[in-house]
Amino acid sequence: MCSQLWFLTDRRIREDYPQVQILRALRQRCSEQDVRFRAVLMDQIAVTVVGGHLGLQLNQKALTTFPDVVLVRVPTPSVQSDSDITVLRHLEKLGCRLVNRPQSILNCVNKFWTFQELAGHGVPMPDTFSYGGHEDFSKMIDEAEPLGYPVVVKSTRGHRGKAVFLARDKHHLSDICHLIRHDVPYLFQKYVKESHGKDIRVVVVGGRVIGSMLRCSTDGRMQSNCSLGGVGVMCPLTEQGKQLAIQVSNILGMDFCGIDLLIMDDGSFVVCEANANVGFLAFDQACNLDVGGIIADYTMSLLPNRQTGKMAVLPGLSSPREKKEPDGCASAQGVAESVYAINNGSTSSESEPELGEIRDSSVSTTGASPPMLPDPGYNINNRIASELKLK
Repeated sequence: MCSQLWFLTDRRIREDYPQVQILRALRQRCSEQDVRFRAVLMDQIAVTVVGGHLGLQLNQKALTTFPDVVLVRVPTPSVQSDSDITVLRHLEKLGCRLVNRPQSILNCVNKFWTFQELAGHGVPMPDTFSYGGHEDFSKMIDEAEPLGYPVVVKSTRGHRGKAVFLARDKHHLSDICHLIRHDVPYLFQKYVKESHGKDIRVVVVGGRVIGSMLRCSTDGRMQSNCSLGGVGVMCPLTEQGKQLAIQVSNILGMDFCGIDLLIMDDGSFVVCEANANVGFLAFDQACNLDVGGIIADYTMSLLPNRQTGKMAVLPGLSSPREKKEPDGCASAQGVAESVYAINNGSTSSESEPELGEIRDSSVSTTGASPPMLPDPGYNINNRIASELKLK
């Protein structure tokens, strides 16, 4: 039996750095390990129900066998539940193991949906208000008064630090109301002053923190996204921060994701956002890691008869089902055990800018020794001051 693996992405982002790196890594690994591989674009797929049975067409040709595992990269800010998610649900119903799963992606499509999922689990988050109707922004100006001023205002579908404002007072909120697009709701969030212009991006793959990166604004703005000119440096993360990121990833059901943590004065953290389609150009550069390769290795470990490596499968996520396929492929060998060092660094914004020059994807984390964890008295704000001379 020969396993099948797909890399499914969107035509609009297929040439962006993360997709290029993941595609390169998957092709190499599948070639080496006798896995049938196919790169597929979302608009090449047609989903069918014929004679009461689910089917699938690719480039107008009906398929008789389906992939065991599908690694999904879709632009979460523009994901449509009536089209993109329909295709992903269909693949899941056919027995394919999706990475990430449709529901996990939906949990991160809308920023308020993320908070709805995390609520009730003891996850520290800023107090947040939102609304239902697209035209109710002005009504929320009074409703959100308990959050105080200044107050953070974000589009629920924003990405890369866009459509995020810091409103000074009620009059400023009224001005913003007249300037913004109202095609999606906004959320109102309590301002965390001590984390102004800085946050920690933590990347989690397979239920493990692979690194964290301190992101800092260089122009005084509240957002620290690297796509807006912020800078990122590899930064140690306390055990509390790592466990918080893993907890959030597990609650949301993510196979891989980016978790943004706001930094408190006492060195503790509160969760700002979670990104299902995490970008990692700035992360790779700052932390000298190959996140695309790490994600590819984790995905390979989910193929039938290959879940023996070091990379953990998230609790509650079932293994991919095994199918009978036509003989004609050599039996796949087990994935070699990989070392996923905790490099204490994290990544940039949800979708990175297109890359002009693709970096060599041969960078490997194998054999890297994990750094020393900070002592209990470690305060991350002191680290920030020493690294970026913010004080």
